[in-house]
Amino acid sequence: MNSSQTGRIFSAIVPAPFGFVGIRSDPRHVQELVYLPSSFSLEEQDPANRPAELAVRQVERYLQEPDFRFDLPLAEVGTLFQRKVWQAIAAIPRGEVLTYGAVARTVGCGAPRAVGQACGANWFPLVIPCHRVTASGGLGGFSNHDDATGFHVGVKRWLLAHEGVAGYK
Repeated sequence: MNSSQTGRIFSAIVPAPFGFVGIRSDPRHVQELVYLPSSFSLEEQDPANRPAELAVRQVERYLQEPDFRFDLPLAEVGTLFQRKVWQAIAAIPRGEVLTYGAVARTVGCGAPRAVGQACGANWFPLVIPCHRVTASGGLGGFSNHDDATGFHVGVKRWLLAHEGVAGYK
């Protein structure tokens, strides 16, 4: 039974140090990962299907071991440019960060803002680690997604500290 048949918003929910990770999936693919604050009052939820089950196990493993490498059946989403940016971001090793400008040069684009927009359109955070991309003057990122609480910037800080990047605790 999929999440729409059970009335669920997510196919699974995983507790995380910063709140939760919501997983949306269909019977063949992981469709989306979503960072959720603990203020959503969600509870851990058993996986609705095999891709959600795989995602739960792998998210939990990453949260314990920052060197863990994801291997999930991801839905094909995004434009050709976004997928090119995401591929470049996925190649950034754990413990390192690149600026939006550096990623733009890697993909042959002169517009760091376009890279930032591709990061903002990322359906699979953690798997495609956009938290490893920062502004040239500091942390940056999530400016269009953050609310007054700074939740997403806090998630980015936690993920970078978890991966051993100095200065983000």
